[in-house]
Amino acid sequence: MFNWQRVFITGGTGSFGKVMTKKLLELYPNVNIVIYSRDELKQFDFMNELENDKRVKFIIGDVRDYERLKYAMTGSNFVIHSSALKQVPAGEGNPLEFVKTNINGAENVARASVELNISKVIALSTDKASNPVNLYGATKLVSDKIFTSYNNNALHLHRDTILSVVRYGNVANSRGSVIPFFKQKIKENADALPVTSKDMTRFLISISYAVQFVIGQFYSMKGGEIFVPKLPSVNMFLLAEVMKTDKMKIEIIGVRDGEKLSESMISETDSFSTVDDEDYYTIYQNLDNVDKNSSRDRLVPKGFTYESGTNPEFLSSGDIQDFLDSL
Repeated sequence: MFNWQRVFITGGTGSFGKVMTKKLLELYPNVNIVIYSRDELKQFDFMNELENDKRVKFIIGDVRDYERLKYAMTGSNFVIHSSALKQVPAGEGNPLEFVKTNINGAENVARASVELNISKVIALSTDKASNPVNLYGATKLVSDKIFTSYNNNALHLHRDTILSVVRYGNVANSRGSVIPFFKQKIKENADALPVTSKDMTRFLISISYAVQFVIGQFYSMKGGEIFVPKLPSVNMFLLAEVMKTDKMKIEIIGVRDGEKLSESMISETDSFSTVDDEDYYTIYQNLDNVDKNSSRDRLVPKGFTYESGTNPEFLSSGDIQDFLDSL
């Protein structure tokens, strides 16, 4: 699919974007990739990391700037929208900045994709977008709605562009996530690892699996879906227990502003048009879309939710260690 095609990646110098770029180059030797981001130093470092691979072009720009974005996207066949402001505490203190990037920027990407008649677009979402309680999650929920809405707009305009969303949980080893944070505390010989609650749970996914999942959905997407991979849950207190040294303690610091004890990827409201596709769930916009693209026999039960706290698959201590060793 991607050979002899141009893939445009917003936020391409982030944790996900870098792994995605390397995987595409590995799997599709004739692919062309455009990295669109606003940090010239990160672009310079990544360019050197790729040894100036001529298949990758770097363009400085911000998703907030529609004209620059549309110019950079021209000629692309596929778009992966991974650019976002993501830190929950920062979002609580700087809501308008998150709105400008995560909502206005998403609208710019979707709009430019339709106007340029780009073939397929996947936007990355987060478990925090389902029943959001923080500003970051709320902006990503709006972003999800924007992409599914623009998919309908493309149909009405008789454009060929189809847009979908991939929603997943905490990405292990990504910048600002808990595992690198704990590793840094251990490196600093801290006395304790801070955990908000003994009952806090999260969905966990490796960057490599997230990348593979997104690539796979480019082959299966019909447009307007939200794809949710089936992931294991981890108890954050148990994660800290596995990672800490013998001399370290675990400090319970309490739930912070904008945090939930467990995260949700599929709400009860979403369940009415959610299909179980074995390795993942597909959330359609309505039952009409289910009938067009799937079978009602695979609809999840009424009232179904997919939450990290009630997920049937939890990582044990041994599983957590194996997961850490695989990173």
